[in-house]
Amino acid sequence: MTGPVISVAALEKSYGAVRAVDAISFEVAEGEIFGVVGPNGAGKTTTIECLEGLRAPDGGQVRVLGLDPHRDGDALRERIGAQLQQSALPARLRVGEAMRLFASFYARPLDPELILDGLGLADRKKAAFADLSGGQRQRLSIALALVGDPELVFFDELTSGLDPQARHATWDLVRDVRAQGKTVFLTTHYMEEAERLCDRIMIIDAGRIVMLDTPAALVRALGAEQRIAFVADGMTDEVVGSLRAIPGVERVERSGGRVVVYGQSDRLLAPILTVLEEAQLPFHDLQTEKPNVEDVFLALTGREMRD
Repeated sequence: MTGPVISVAALEKSYGAVRAVDAISFEVAEGEIFGVVGPNGAGKTTTIECLEGLRAPDGGQVRVLGLDPHRDGDALRERIGAQLQQSALPARLRVGEAMRLFASFYARPLDPELILDGLGLADRKKAAFADLSGGQRQRLSIALALVGDPELVFFDELTSGLDPQARHATWDLVRDVRAQGKTVFLTTHYMEEAERLCDRIMIIDAGRIVMLDTPAALVRALGAEQRIAFVADGMTDEVVGSLRAIPGVERVERSGGRVVVYGQSDRLLAPILTVLEEAQLPFHDLQTEKPNVEDVFLALTGREMRD
């Protein structure tokens, strides 16, 4: 299609006195993986449910594939696939039965057998939903979202509760969905997931957009420091002073034998090693940490607990 796949202008949604989504505006281009991140209660799920037509906005304009999700819900559901944050199937419903049931909802569904095979579930067709592992359930949820051959796929907290191996495998599946020419809109609270998967990331807090850009641009805009940490028993004030004198170093923190050097330069490691070698100071557990999307997220939303 021409133009954006999703266009949102001044979207608003409240629950009583709580403004869950507060006049947000954004667009999603065809073929991109677009991610939304935010603290608990930031408005992520409300936003995605308004786009899917599951909730009616209180204000603003929403267009998905050129349609109004609330007014044109039947037509839109033929063209999108959705995996909800909280969904479950009857415990004894078999995988193959679920796929055939969902395929019957669409005028031109894909072959359920081919989808199950592509997602590594061909040998689980006769398995009951209750007998699937967490990773298999997530793969089934992706299969059900894809059986209608959608142009746009929504994933809401897709990897929540999965172990690291299953999470990485699911990321590969999401990339495969995009490789098939589909647009992906996802919400997540895993910053690494957003950084690895998404072409662009929208950070929202208290129902408002606080930043929207590519992962790399978000990190550049933060201007966060590079961190080089190591453990050196016998660290002296003189050596700490030499580390602080290195061009580009902004501060040095010391706690017992652990030392963390902060700076904006990408060339801090070599002079730090030179200082330690000249001081004949043994060190170990050397780590370099560059700023990432999680640093941006924490800088913009804070570190306090959210309910």
